[in-house]
Amino acid sequence: KTVERLNLAQQASKQGWFDLDLISMKIIVSDQYLQLLGYEADQYEPTLQEWQDNIHPEDKQKVLETLQRCISNNHIEEIEYRRRKKDGSWMWVHSIGQVIEHDHNNKPIRMVGVHADITERQYALQLIKEKEDKYRAMFETAMIGMALNDKDGKLLEVNQAYLDIIGYSKEEAGQLTYWDLTPPSYEDQESIQLELLKTKGRYGPYEKEYIHKDGHLVPVILSGVSISVSNEEPHTWSCVQNITEQKQAEEKLELAASVFVNAKESITITDSDGIILDVNETFESTTGYSREEVIGKNPRILQSGRQSPQFYQDMWQALLKEGYWFGEVWNRRKSGEFYAEMKTVSAVRNKEGNISHYVALCSDITQMKSHQEQLEHIAHYDVLTNLPNRSLLADRLSQAMIRCKRYKQQSLAVIFLDLDGFKQINDIHGHAIGDELLIILSARMKDALREGDTLARIGGDEFVAILTDLPNIENCDSEFERLLSATSEPVVINDLILNTTASIGVTFYPQDNVDADQLIRHADQAMYSAKSSGKNCYRVFDTVQEYAVKIQQKRLGEISRALENDEFVLYYQPKVNMKTGKVIGFEALIRWQHPEKGLLHPHEFLPIVESHTNIVEIGEWVIAKALGQISEWEKTDESFPLLVSVNIAAQQLQQANFSERLATILARYHDVKPHNLELEILETSALEDINAISEVMHNCLKLGIRFSIDDFGTGYSSLTYLRRLPASVIKIDQSFIRDMLIDPDDMAIVEGVISLAKSFKRDVIAEGVETVEHGVALLNLGCVLAQGYGIAKPMPADIVPIWLDTWKPYDGWME
Repeated sequence: KTVERLNLAQQASKQGWFDLDLISMKIIVSDQYLQLLGYEADQYEPTLQEWQDNIHPEDKQKVLETLQRCISNNHIEEIEYRRRKKDGSWMWVHSIGQVIEHDHNNKPIRMVGVHADITERQYALQLIKEKEDKYRAMFETAMIGMALNDKDGKLLEVNQAYLDIIGYSKEEAGQLTYWDLTPPSYEDQESIQLELLKTKGRYGPYEKEYIHKDGHLVPVILSGVSISVSNEEPHTWSCVQNITEQKQAEEKLELAASVFVNAKESITITDSDGIILDVNETFESTTGYSREEVIGKNPRILQSGRQSPQFYQDMWQALLKEGYWFGEVWNRRKSGEFYAEMKTVSAVRNKEGNISHYVALCSDITQMKSHQEQLEHIAHYDVLTNLPNRSLLADRLSQAMIRCKRYKQQSLAVIFLDLDGFKQINDIHGHAIGDELLIILSARMKDALREGDTLARIGGDEFVAILTDLPNIENCDSEFERLLSATSEPVVINDLILNTTASIGVTFYPQDNVDADQLIRHADQAMYSAKSSGKNCYRVFDTVQEYAVKIQQKRLGEISRALENDEFVLYYQPKVNMKTGKVIGFEALIRWQHPEKGLLHPHEFLPIVESHTNIVEIGEWVIAKALGQISEWEKTDESFPLLVSVNIAAQQLQQANFSERLATILARYHDVKPHNLELEILETSALEDINAISEVMHNCLKLGIRFSIDDFGTGYSSLTYLRRLPASVIKIDQSFIRDMLIDPDDMAIVEGVISLAKSFKRDVIAEGVETVEHGVALLNLGCVLAQGYGIAKPMPADIVPIWLDTWKPYDGWME
């Protein structure tokens, strides 16, 4: 009965026993064991190999290891594994085994055990595990952060989304509490939510911020419920949603709304058909239309009519093809006033890629366009006379030349006009009067031209006119005469009657077949020819004149090279006191030792550079050379008469920094006393600006330099010079000395100059004394200083000491 009860119990519990002989490896099993496997008692005789073959491959290794451990250790071993049944299905088995007999050597010889069918339990556990894995996966992969907190707020469970929000790892989060992530500023708000959790078992949703691991705040929406876990105190299950992107989107929307409202640009939003849906305040202030007046209408209500239909067709083509259009548009305000705007129109597409809206941004550029027009006018027109300037002249001349090429039977004339005597008027009466004069004469000259011709001011008192469409250049004299007449008629300004004339140079195209710049230069050259011909006339450019200019340029180049090659030399002409016979000094006179033409006198090359910057360079070379020669002479003989005078050209003297440049040269010859240098200036040098010349001379006197006025009596303001210029010596021009013995007028001039010099307490010296008789006559008039061929011709520096040793004054002079 006991065995029966045991069998029934095993059958009810789905268990069976087995008995394994460890020597023979035979297995005896109970009927219940066979039934578990699906066999009848007489249908199956189990073996150890059969048992091993029917163990699930994935479980076989651990089962055999457990069997071996049970046999070796004499312990009760348990294991769960899968075994194949008769029908081929797998059964989960819970097996318990133990060695119960040993031989006399304590070697295991018998093992018994129990097999229980736990298939249903395993399937139930597997289902639970699958559900647990599913919910765990849902928990871990949820897009919303989830956390389980205990009553103290400690984080017991968190998912990856929650970790992403706070920036901590799962291990780090396990050491944190809810309060570690909450900024102190949320204390009041958290108290309210805790009260809700206590009273209603839930809190939120509400917005707050979490403290990220790196310290920045993360905006979130938080909600939670109270849950019970086993018999523990209630926990809190929280859901957290990161709303950073939402906040950023809201900020963008707020910014966009703010931009729309506050933008200084006019903004228009239309639907895909171009119907206005909304406008901003700038649109209202710019156009004069209120928002209510334009909603539902087409933007064409603003069209000014200044753009062609093609303009708008091109705009819409660009919008459809490129998705945007940018450009300038002229529109009309509600008041009817035209205004310019810079417009950008953009197409807005929906998710399907179709255009849903258009957005136009416009800036009112009316003032800028007006300013631009003013700048363009300034860029192309003379500010004073409102005539075209050099830039616009070049454009019009280029266009006129193109027309001449197209219509070969026609010519054009380029006229270069320069006002005669304008500088004197400007200097005497001031720039205001000069400007008014230019305005009046510009209007007269413009009226003298035909309609379609161009008159431009290119600077100062210089003008260029273009006469176009000339069928016959031989019949243009009347045009030129009208211009001369327009400039020569008196002009009355503030009770002043001003008289000017003009010198005009003309060249014709295509007869003068050069480019535009050359045409103007050729007309300029012809104008200088007119000035040389007495002014108030016109001259037509020809190749002879051009050749002369080229020769001039060639000679200037030769003179520049002569300076570089040190081809200039100084000759020295003595100055003596005829009454005492004493040599008082020398005048340094430049010569050009030309490599091909031999020794050239000043009149052969200086006139070429009188109006060129070379004259300044030559003048400074003469001063430096003379100072160097004085230094050499002084080293040879301390009693040597060291006063040396040099001639200063008007252009050099009129330099604003002349005295500074002179001081620099003097500094190079510090052993030469400045008072041993005398500068001779031509009387005509000061005609330009006597005040400026006087200031320059006074600055030089401070350096110790002396001045003399050369060629005195040949100018027009001798008395003014004597009174205003600080010169200590006056030189009587040799043109008066030469004929004074035969021409009473020249004698009277010489006598007058000597008297003036004495009256103004100036020394006087006569140049050009060629005979003893000239010297006697001068002495009788009271002039004791002289130079000239009658004393000595100019000589090289190395001859000067020899001449001094042989010089003997005339007895008649000394008597």
